[in-house]
Amino acid sequence: MRLALLSDQHGNDVAFRSIVEDVERIGVDRIFCLGDVAQGGAQPAQTLDRLAGLDCETILGNADAFLLGEDNEEPTPELVEVREWTLSCLDDRHLDQIRSFSPTIELELEGQKLLFFHASPQSFDDVLLPDTDDDLDPWLVDADLLAGGHTHKQWTRRLGQALFVNPGAVGLAYDYHQPEDDFRFDAVAEYAVVTIGPHGPSVEFRRVRYSLEELRRAVLASGRPNAEHHIGRYRE
Repeated sequence: MRLALLSDQHGNDVAFRSIVEDVERIGVDRIFCLGDVAQGGAQPAQTLDRLAGLDCETILGNADAFLLGEDNEEPTPELVEVREWTLSCLDDRHLDQIRSFSPTIELELEGQKLLFFHASPQSFDDVLLPDTDDDLDPWLVDADLLAGGHTHKQWTRRLGQALFVNPGAVGLAYDYHQPEDDFRFDAVAEYAVVTIGPHGPSVEFRRVRYSLEELRRAVLASGRPNAEHHIGRYRE
């Protein structure tokens, strides 16, 4: 059983399309989306429509909740401005689609327990990174596979008896090891393929290049607030 895990499109449908094409090329049995689908980028409606065309269960991420007015964090004025623009691009069916996203997805395949979430099984705001070695309680649950996104970083490790997988970010991938004063996104879409086999789950990380020029045209034509600044944050 091969599962495609993807997360954090953030309204970048150019990147999302490249992932869907790669998934169709290699073939998987099921697709799961770990949240943060529409908010942030220049193509929120297109991204949601592409997701709706897949047979894909989806998790509610913090950015999805932010669109619905359900996030508890204090947003910056810029985030609020982008949210209002994003909402102006969406129809009622898009909002209903976001409301249908689940906090978590639990299932059993090949006799193994799988638990999917956005950040942790308890919250869409928790942060787990490879070097985290304390306060792991939210992730220490009875499962064979744990999968979450949120931090836009591809990585895997053992957590208790489970294999934890973060598939990275579809729409806002970046290198953590770069100067803060010259922070850039990469025109690369990330996801993971997990194989559920008789000896437990295994993971393959995949990265797909997409056209920065196509994304630039889409951003500048979108009407998104601060469009030039937004596309200028992508590395040439």
